Amino acid sequence: MRTLEGKTALVTGGGKGIGRAIALALSARGVRVVVTGRQERALGETVGEIAHGGGKARHLAGDVRDPAHLAAAVERAIDTFGGLDLVIANAGQSQRVELGGDLAAAEAVLLTNLMGAYYTFNAAVPRMKGPGRLIAIGNVLAEVGAPGYAAYCASKAGVLGLCRAIAHEVAPRKITCNAIVPRFVQEDGAEVSRSPLGRLVEPEEVAALVVFLCSGAADLVTGQALSV
Repeated sequence: MRTLEGKTALVTGGGKGIGRAIALALSARGVRVVVTGRQERALGETVGEIAHGGGKARHLAGDVRDPAHLAAAVERAIDTFGGLDLVIANAGQSQRVELGGDLAAAEAVLLTNLMGAYYTFNAAVPRMKGPGRLIAIGNVLAEVGAPGYAAYCASKAGVLGLCRAIAHEVAPRKITCNAIVPRFVQEDGAEVSRSPLGRLVEPEEVAALVVFLCSGAADLVTGQALSV
């Protein structure tokens, strides 16, 4: 892999779980990181851990359902570190919402997972000089479905279509766009799917694939949905 030293990344949902693992993994390879999320304290802990390891990071609290917040996050990265090279749309929300149930809850899931990724890329792409990377975190439920999770499944399926379309749009600028599809256990305890290898995926294993996709070894990987 070519070095990632000196590149700048924006990671949404970077305060915990997969987002924090991604931020730490990129920082360990010399990437300057801006993390966003709704929990100021969690973001501060991520930034503190990166700083403790000798890396450089900043955070900005806010909601990915707010395009103005994402525009501000992009500007924070550019103003602080001089550019933006890697964008990881990781922020997500999982909630069981049965048909006939709470439409507001279903809408929150769809807005966070699908429109949040769209807003993230929409804010970042015009400010990226290229070459660069766009990566969204999907979920196996986009492929297999689950009762009571129609909104969640639809939102993650939409993320896959979003990445495939954007891959074509940004290709002339040498920017790639891919989705990573983990098999996971949701935070609310609803088991999604176990790996054929017989265990659940760890956040650091998702982060390792993000690092690969950000590297020069993945220059010709785009428009893909890669399972972990």
